[in-house]
Amino acid sequence: MTRYVGIDPSTKTGVCILDADGNVLDALEITADGKDPERMYDIITDVCENVDYGDVVVIEGFGFASQSGFLLGGIGWGIRLNLYERNIKYREAAPSALKKFASGKGNTKKDELAVEIFKRWGFQHGSDNVRDAFVLAKIARSLQMNTNTAKFQDEVIQAILNPAPKKGKGKVKTG
Repeated sequence: MTRYVGIDPSTKTGVCILDADGNVLDALEITADGKDPERMYDIITDVCENVDYGDVVVIEGFGFASQSGFLLGGIGWGIRLNLYERNIKYREAAPSALKKFASGKGNTKKDELAVEIFKRWGFQHGSDNVRDAFVLAKIARSLQMNTNTAKFQDEVIQAILNPAPKKGKGKVKTG
């Protein structure tokens, strides 16, 4: 049975797992105590123990405006490396794509996003991270099953499947 997994990497990492029909199998927030790097390792390990080979996975892309970028980057890369090592493929969705998929706007505030998620899918959770993971799992399911109901959701899926080339790649400036 195919499962759809959304991961919102953070010091409180949200994980949501959906079944083929879009029902929530699990929705959890993973944290750890202790000092880094042990705490980071425990978060990464706990998150990845919830992901199985064959799952369709979408992980939230890095937020470059974060004040704790190095820590979150370490957790985010740790999860990605663990999945890579286990040959589990994943896609990334930018934070703005996640918001747009749920609300139609890429700059929706967290409290407004909670309302949009509930209105659209009837899902509620006390953690922003788990709500984000839920939307990422919905994106994962849509990538495979084309379950979009709105044009803005199609736009998000197309952007994930066909990312724009990065500007300036491959150009060498000579003197």
